[in-house]
Parts: sequence; C-alpha cells; structure tokens
Amino acid sequence: MNLAELEKKVIALCKEVGTFMRNEVKNFDRSKIEQKGSFSNLVSYVDKEAETKLVRELSTLLPGSGFLGEEGTNSEGSNEYKWIIDPLDGTTNFLHGLPIFAISIGLTRNNKTILGIVYEVSHEECFHAIEGGPAYCNDQVIHVSPIRTLNESLLATGFPYYHTEKKDNYLEIIKTFLEQTHGIRRLGSAAIDLAYVACGRMEGFFEYNLKPWDVAGGAFILQQAGGKVTDFSGGNNYLFGGELCAAGAVHSEMLKVIQEKW
Repeated sequence: MNLAELEKKVIALCKEVGTFMRNEVKNFDRSKIEQKGSFSNLVSYVDKEAETKLVRELSTLLPGSGFLGEEGTNSEGSNEYKWIIDPLDGTTNFLHGLPIFAISIGLTRNNKTILGIVYEVSHEECFHAIEGGPAYCNDQVIHVSPIRTLNESLLATGFPYYHTEKKDNYLEIIKTFLEQTHGIRRLGSAAIDLAYVACGRMEGFFEYNLKPWDVAGGAFILQQAGGKVTDFSGGNNYLFGGELCAAGAVHSEMLKVIQEKW
C-alpha cells in the first residue's frame, strides 16, 4: 500500500471514529469522567474507546508499526513506522459540550513524520497531508496566511495543565502578543490550532508543555502548507521538547518576542 492509499484509509477511519464521538457527546455520562493528575487534565471512556478503535485498525493497515498514544498505547513495533495519536484532542471541551475537539494522527518513518491528519469532529473538517505533497482541508489545497506582520495577525495559544517555573515568562509573552496583534485565541485543542494556522485562519500558534501526540499531525500539516515549526530556541525539537512556535510569514517575528521573554 502506498502512502496516498494509506492516507485515504486513515481518513476514512477518522471519520468513522468521529461519528462515534458525535453520537456519544449527545448523551454523555459525566459520572464516567476521570482525572489524570491535575484536576483540569481529564479523560473519559470516549478517549479510551476511540484510541482502542484507532490502534486496532491502524495496526491492520500497517502491520508491525509502533504506537505512541495519549491514553497509554505505547509500543516500539517491529518496523520503522510509528503512529503518534491523540484520540480526542480537546477532551475538556468535549466533556463540557463545547464543539471544538479533534482526532490527531501522525505517522513517522525512522523518526521522520510522513503523514499527518487532524479531523475536526464537530464540523467534519479533515486536514491532511503526506510527505512530498501539499496540505488539504477536505481535499481542498490549503496554505498558511500571507500576512507578514504581527500587528495584522491573529494568534493562538494554550494554557498548560502543568505549570513550571517559566509560567511568569509565558504570561509576559502573552501580554506582549496581546498588545501587538489583533488578539489571541485559546481554542483548547493544539491540533486544531495548528490546523487553523495551516489553512490561514490564524497566523501563528505557540505553547509549552505540549506532548508529541498534541502536535505530531498538525505540525506536519502546517509545514506542508508552507509554514514553519520550531521549538522556542528556533530548533527542531518541537515534537518531544514540549515547546512549539508555528506560523507562516510571521514566524521569525513571533520567535523574537518569545526568545526575549523566555
């Protein structure tokens, strides 16, 4: 199976799991919410069942591949491929009935991402890309915003569940961006933030204390859409380093502000 055929099958799988989620959100049983560490880091049976469905089918599509998943599905596999998956990015939104959540999937080969899918469940928007190709939203080619200055930009960020000694620095970054841009949005899903930057709805996204499954799919899509993704030092350790600055033409200006405060 070539990469394009695999992409089509994974998209179909995401849509199937997305249907399951939309059905569950209508009659969700709040008594089944669980906590993971922080009181604001929540998980439900929907996350777990969605990950089980994804892992089962992805294992069939690409036998022997490894997994890195938010809900504990971690394995090395027997070949050079690894799926990095978040079955429900935006769990807190989902639990409160806020229709901003997504399935995020990245596929790496020898630790290089070659496929990314972010399926925004509520609006049935599928952002996707494969190695060597453009980025798409529902099969329409997408590009990052051409806006080149911060003062014309709309940015996105998130508020980490686990704060570090850097939290005051982070708030200073947010304050500066609030003063220099059209504003900052906090959607509650890093995968959707990245997808929206990829299609030009926002100019940039930054956050820290992220996990690989939060960003693997979306960061790759954004890059294929013509954007740039780095860690806060300007390097490439954004997948496992926990820091990410992603944007189109305003990336260098964003990164300068971040580095001055960080």
